[in-house]
Amino acid sequence: MGGVEFVKGHGTENDFVVLPDPDGLIDLDGDDGRLVRAVCHRRRGIGADGVLRVVRTDGPVAAAAGVAGGEATWFMDYRNADGSLAEMCGNGIRVFARYLVEAGLVAPGAHPVATRAGTRRVTVDHTGPVTVDMGPAELGPYSTTVVGGAGGVELDGVAVDVGNPHLACVAPPSVALDTLDLARPPAYDASLFPRGVNVEVLTPLVDGAVRLRVHERGSGETRSCGTGTVAGAVAALHAAGRGTGTVTVDTPGGTLLVGVDAASTTLTGPAELVARGTWGVPVALGV
Repeated sequence: MGGVEFVKGHGTENDFVVLPDPDGLIDLDGDDGRLVRAVCHRRRGIGADGVLRVVRTDGPVAAAAGVAGGEATWFMDYRNADGSLAEMCGNGIRVFARYLVEAGLVAPGAHPVATRAGTRRVTVDHTGPVTVDMGPAELGPYSTTVVGGAGGVELDGVAVDVGNPHLACVAPPSVALDTLDLARPPAYDASLFPRGVNVEVLTPLVDGAVRLRVHERGSGETRSCGTGTVAGAVAALHAAGRGTGTVTVDTPGGTLLVGVDAASTTLTGPAELVARGTWGVPVALGV
């Protein structure tokens, strides 16, 4: 393979490499996801929190993933930076939709995008924020995590399913959010989360707003996480005795707006494409 065309983008500094591959010709699974790890490497690759492959829903990649396109023409084949598969990415799907518009693959407006978590409708144009109907967020059982390794900070949280698994922890005032060590994977109950879990730590809801940090499975601490933002907003409302509402979520990478009602959730925020080019695919790269 001589080179791979790419576009680099981010949503509130949660960054992605977009790989246009309509016919599914790029092997992202070979050698246990080595190509994804290489392209996401911050020193020896392009650098990203994950890869968004743009493939058609009527092709072999979507079929192998068990994705039925239905009304959607495009499938967001999302991979974490370590090469592992992920069901859904709220920041990533906004970047993905922005790319579809900028590449002329769809017109500005509302469009369905297929993901491993199901089809999501995204409203996007050439500028301005992008809104995603994220589907319902399901509260699960309460659980705990330990942040910062052995002897770290133990936090209570609640499981939230946003198409992928989360443990959202509303921290008490005694916990300083900025001092937590989220670089290391937090401990969690593997019997409750057999496929791993994204862990959010957030402040209590005050005047309709929270602050949030997140450790994403397969990527580490990221500047923002779209599904994690939704999970955090749902947990914050739940902790405040509410089942619905609108929450402004401030992350290290920027601000997102989450809407929660009885039927579904929405996520609104920026999506920017910042670079494009051809990656040389260093096949001898050890990652």
